Amino acid sequence: MHDREEAQDNERPSRSARRREALDVLAFAKQLSELPPARLAKLELPDDVYDELAEVQHTPSHIAHKRQLAHLAKLMRAHDEEAFAAARAALANDRGKNARETAALHRAEALREDLLGDNADSTLTAFINTHPGIDHQHLRALIRQSRRERETSKPPRAQRELFRLLRDLDAN
Repeated sequence: MHDREEAQDNERPSRSARRREALDVLAFAKQLSELPPARLAKLELPDDVYDELAEVQHTPSHIAHKRQLAHLAKLMRAHDEEAFAAARAALANDRGKNARETAALHRAEALREDLLGDNADSTLTAFINTHPGIDHQHLRALIRQSRRERETSKPPRAQRELFRLLRDLDAN
């Protein structure tokens, strides 16, 4: 009889493991609650979870919101993990897409700063060589206007336009 109890204890996850799983589900519930309703509609979630998510999103009070979120996590733990596998994958894919978009924006910003910096001529020559179809005159005019805006502390209209141009070229 004693051996049977030890075998049951070894099969059951520890209290710490159960707590980590519960906190993981709570974090996932918080991610879901921060999504806009249109994005939530695209995810494959159980109907009772949708209803509870709507309730969480419409709860204004901080403490009540926290309580509703805990209730949502409890409801989610009652479901199988497979019910949320597609939603987790979609959110992970979104994070990867956001990271790629952010990296592209950082590259465009760094290129703009290089084009406006000290080694602008060599950077511009290299950029024109890699993008032969670009309008050279328009690019040079934007760079000149951007430098003038920086020197005179004017609003950065040309700098924004230069950034948009570089971002769009990077996206293509």
